[in-house]
Amino acid sequence: MHYELQHILAFLKVVELESFHAAAEALNVSQPALSRRIQKLEQALGTSLLSRTTRHVGMTSVGRDFYPQARRLIDDFDHAVFNIKALAEHRIGQITLACIPTAAFYFLPSVIRDFNAQYPNIRIRLLDLSANEGLEAVLSGEADVGINMLSGQHPDIEFTPLVVEPFVLACRSDHEFASRKQVRWSELSRHRMIGVGRASGNRTLIDHELASLENRPTWFFEVQHLSTSLGMVEAGLGVAAVPRLAMPRQEHATLIQRLLIDPVIRRTLGLVRHRNSHLSPAAERFVETLLSQWRTPDGETTEPSIPG
Repeated sequence: MHYELQHILAFLKVVELESFHAAAEALNVSQPALSRRIQKLEQALGTSLLSRTTRHVGMTSVGRDFYPQARRLIDDFDHAVFNIKALAEHRIGQITLACIPTAAFYFLPSVIRDFNAQYPNIRIRLLDLSANEGLEAVLSGEADVGINMLSGQHPDIEFTPLVVEPFVLACRSDHEFASRKQVRWSELSRHRMIGVGRASGNRTLIDHELASLENRPTWFFEVQHLSTSLGMVEAGLGVAAVPRLAMPRQEHATLIQRLLIDPVIRRTLGLVRHRNSHLSPAAERFVETLLSQWRTPDGETTEPSIPG
């Protein structure tokens, strides 16, 4: 069965205006061309839809049954076209982001605020995941893009660096290290260290960088989240090595940070996306907003300065 939307639209116009002449003018076609469209539709359906007299145009019984279905088809088509145009113009849609927790807290609030002000009808779904889980979400297509660490990247992942940050020691303000500006990693071997599990990208990076250190710290407590380790430090259970962005951004009543040296270990955070995927217009615009806020004019990464 072959028919075109313009044939159905011709039928609807004739019915609604009750005139071939008026319908032809409304559709900006000649009356013979309009008649041919109606004929082709009736031939495709194998039945007459209109009854014609010299003074009146009406519907056959089949035409009356067909009319509401035809009207709904055209309305659905118009609605679909409107939605596609809205998507292409970034007015509607949904974006799914897979972010490690510290990145979600540090990068996204200001970006989402600015993006939402410009595109209030685009929904944002945030997946708060570990580094490995976040990469898998981007690779599988569950997430459009993510913010992650430059560590163990997959060949199908494209990484755009945004921020380079050092690891710092988190301790209480009454700890013996509080009076120091810097602390050597080797000095931590005699303290109870609170660390994240071996599956964490942060733990992998630290263990790799300290592999040749003679007096390496021992992870006495092991947790799953950096926020948990900070809570334990605050409770006086030990000290923790955390990325600088994990520390409270405002002055804290109890927690302070001190730079860890010999060596200074840094991690690079950035935007991750599937190398072979095509982002939706909404996701592309979100990426543009993110990069405009967090990349320097020369494209270099930055190292944030956060008070301890």
